[in-house]
Amino acid sequence: MNLFEHPYALLGPLVLVEGPAATVTAGSLVGAGLARFWPVWLIVVLADLAGDSVLYLLGRFSHQRRAAVLLTRMGLTDERRARFTAAVTRSLPRLVLTAKVADFLAIPAYVAAGVARVPYQRFAAWVAAGAAVRGAVLLGLGALIGSRFHGNVLLLTSCVAVAALLLQFGFQRLFKKREGRPCASSSVPRPTPRTSTALPILLSDSPTR
Repeated sequence: MNLFEHPYALLGPLVLVEGPAATVTAGSLVGAGLARFWPVWLIVVLADLAGDSVLYLLGRFSHQRRAAVLLTRMGLTDERRARFTAAVTRSLPRLVLTAKVADFLAIPAYVAAGVARVPYQRFAAWVAAGAAVRGAVLLGLGALIGSRFHGNVLLLTSCVAVAALLLQFGFQRLFKKREGRPCASSSVPRPTPRTSTALPILLSDSPTR
């Protein structure tokens, strides 16, 4: 099967595996005239919602042994889970929108929404809204690139996908570096120099020979 003759066939699974890169790549196909915008946009939103719902369910059933083991393997320690759960409790919309901008935050954010037992209808509404906006922006960006450079579509989509992956990887490394950097209050305390409050030594107090 030729992918460019059936561009919708693998789009859903690709979005589940790597959302932003697959979405920009699909947008380049739209710009090159090989796919239509609205079906691609709908597939992107539904696939995004399906993947985020799986993460939500993992958090909802995190008290079970298998789910807890899987979350530990994904790097979600108890401390990190508690921090994101507190953020979900404070403001679910802010956390969802942040995770949509920085895609690598989706796993801890949406798992925490399940741990906090946020009503699924409310969670799905915010995730679908964020996915719709992000999908339209990324598809538009890909379509702009595809409309300008549509001579070799295979080379174009490969370059777009690699560039999107590298950009996301760079943001992820930067976030992890900042997250692991100790703050000033947690640093090792330095010894303070002696002050001049000590009583002076008098000559009369010195031992006589």
